[in-house]
Amino acid sequence: MIGPHSSPNMRVIGILVVPFVLMFGVYVIAHGHYGPGGGFAGGVIVAVAVIIVRMIAPRNLSERFFPPGLPLWLMVGGMGLFVGIGVLAVAWGGDVLDYASLPLPGDDSRRRYLSILLVEFGVGAAVSGSMVFIFDLLASLERDS
Repeated sequence: MIGPHSSPNMRVIGILVVPFVLMFGVYVIAHGHYGPGGGFAGGVIVAVAVIIVRMIAPRNLSERFFPPGLPLWLMVGGMGLFVGIGVLAVAWGGDVLDYASLPLPGDDSRRRYLSILLVEFGVGAAVSGSMVFIFDLLASLERDS
């Protein structure tokens, strides 16, 4: 499952599509605090881009693009950012994820804007890391059998 696809057409189309899929995923994450989308949907889209590379590129190239240890770091870092913002809000006298109570510059609306954006990127990192981790785990089970 991981490695170069047998069809050259699939490899060329996949390599051409991946940058746009990544850009769209980051857009969905960043736009999530304004409208539909957000960390979960954007994280899945970013993971799809990584999985496309895993499926069409040689293993050494795909691991250079997205190293095998990175998904675990993204999961832990994303959840850490999410939990950290929640705990920081409580530490500064607000409720859990009460974005207006965070010690960020600006008025309440500006603090909410920045905090929600950080939460969305934390969730996006955790979700994309989880999806790629699951894919890598299933691909390694297939390779071992």
